[in-house]
Amino acid sequence: MFSSRMDGIQLSGLRKMFELVTSDSVNLGLGEPDLQPPGEAVEAVGEAMRLGFNKYGPTNGIPALKEEISKRLRTYWTDISPENVIVTCSGSEALFSGFLTFMDRGQKALVPDPGFVLYRPHSLLTGSGYIEYPLSIENEFRPDPDAIEGLIDDTCKVLVMNSPSNPTGGMVTRQDRDDIVDVARDHDLVIISDEVYDTMVFTGNTHYSFLGVYEKTMMANSFSKIFAMTGWRLGYVAAPTEMAQKIALAHYHMVACPPTPIQYGALGAMRKSDGFVSSMVAEFERRRDLITRRLNEIPGFRAILPPGTFYSFPSYELYENGERLRSQDLAMELARNKLICSPGTTFGEKGEYHLRFSFANSQENIQKGMDILGDVVRKYGKGS
Repeated sequence: MFSSRMDGIQLSGLRKMFELVTSDSVNLGLGEPDLQPPGEAVEAVGEAMRLGFNKYGPTNGIPALKEEISKRLRTYWTDISPENVIVTCSGSEALFSGFLTFMDRGQKALVPDPGFVLYRPHSLLTGSGYIEYPLSIENEFRPDPDAIEGLIDDTCKVLVMNSPSNPTGGMVTRQDRDDIVDVARDHDLVIISDEVYDTMVFTGNTHYSFLGVYEKTMMANSFSKIFAMTGWRLGYVAAPTEMAQKIALAHYHMVACPPTPIQYGALGAMRKSDGFVSSMVAEFERRRDLITRRLNEIPGFRAILPPGTFYSFPSYELYENGERLRSQDLAMELARNKLICSPGTTFGEKGEYHLRFSFANSQENIQKGMDILGDVVRKYGKGS
């Protein structure tokens, strides 16, 4: 009865954990800012509706928003124009449109492990497959160009990059970026660069985009995090003209066009809400410092300061009855004690013995969550 493409496709572990949330839980599992969108964005949506902008719009997005996006991205690619931009129904749709455009049956995408939960299912849903390249806390969760190159074979078509990274918070350096581009060019790979968190970068760090650096790069981005509008489901693709035209076909046949009034909301935010982003990131930096300190005070845990995003991905070494405690079991025990986080294996096998905590929550709740974590882990044996 069911198509073979659905074999192995399951609801992500993130959604399963959210089902355990109760009203008195401390939720450090949710990957969204604990803020409301800028007032200018909300007002712009309402005004668009009142003015009658409630019908189908252009397939690739309203021209004013495409122009504003292209202006923003000129920081990375000076020659970008609105023709290189496609407004999508979320960053997730942007990613899937890319996979549909570039992947054929029998081909593979190189994806990070641990990495965002949609990369592997998107590969499988196109009838293709994937090869995982490792990220580790020892290397600050930065991708190793030599390790990636060692995994490439004749089936590889796409290289997925995610910097800043969900779930790890890791980022590529400029040298990393340039070396990875050399690998992609040598093997004629398309880079799908997930840069949804490009504005969530903390003091002393710089985001290095793949857009405009390599001619076969497609950027996927989103308004969800930058303007705290995750439920609005609006994102975009940026790519060279020929690539953008093909991606637009996949996009059209999935959604026809992005929602019209919501686009006016994003446009209002981009034009009038610069201070919103900077103040949000400053607050996240304070929370990052707090959660990193608290995690490193808990025996058996190790956390590094993530240079971007609002995630911490600590490793731990805990034992139960002589066996090392797995992340799924630890996350479930924490959930039973009213602390919600994400087991590391949600993001790949290399995520074992890690947890993902979102610090897009109040400092008060971060303190409560770390108190619960400290209380729970006391009953387990510690590693050396």
